[in-house]
Amino acid sequence: MTTTPLRKDAARNWDRIIAVARDLVDQGAPLQLNDVARRAGLGVGTVYRHFSTPEALLETVAAPCLEALAAHGEQALADTDAWRGLEGFLTRTVEAQVTDTSLAPVTASPRDALPRTTELKKSLWSTGTILLDRARRAGAVRPGLAAADLVPLMCGIAYAVQVHGGAPDDRIHTAHRYLATLLGGLRATPPDDHAPLPPPPPPG
Repeated sequence: MTTTPLRKDAARNWDRIIAVARDLVDQGAPLQLNDVARRAGLGVGTVYRHFSTPEALLETVAAPCLEALAAHGEQALADTDAWRGLEGFLTRTVEAQVTDTSLAPVTASPRDALPRTTELKKSLWSTGTILLDRARRAGAVRPGLAAADLVPLMCGIAYAVQVHGGAPDDRIHTAHRYLATLLGGLRATPPDDHAPLPPPPPPG
């Protein structure tokens, strides 16, 4: 990926490459640089000058989503309510997973093509860990939940939405329902919930 300022024509080419790649990812098609060049109406060499590998291109497509999640993470860390901060961060994460098709393969990859991708993924992992630890210390989360559990749990919801979420416009709502169910099971039960029920009123 080019990191120095681009000339106007080079910037237009870069934008065109990203737009074509975005469309391909949204369609579930594999990213092949030759195919991207053909669809963008550019020479293959032009595409390779900007992106040396399909992985670098995919990570660039996913970068705005990762950047937005990192920003939401900062907001969650600033929240003084430990449970609300964790809940908000996980909500944003699952929303991103079901709306941006570039996110799952990038976050699941064990190796990154771009240093910025590694930086963002580490930031998100750190944010999730801090938020969970803070919620656990506040007594808001069941003690058995580990930070390593968050990623597979979020991926599980995203996969369930993909398979059973219905039309694309319904997926956010479905994701919210699934996440609410999960969070209800993860949240520590307040002591008052164990109080005995009041006796029923006398008949008549």
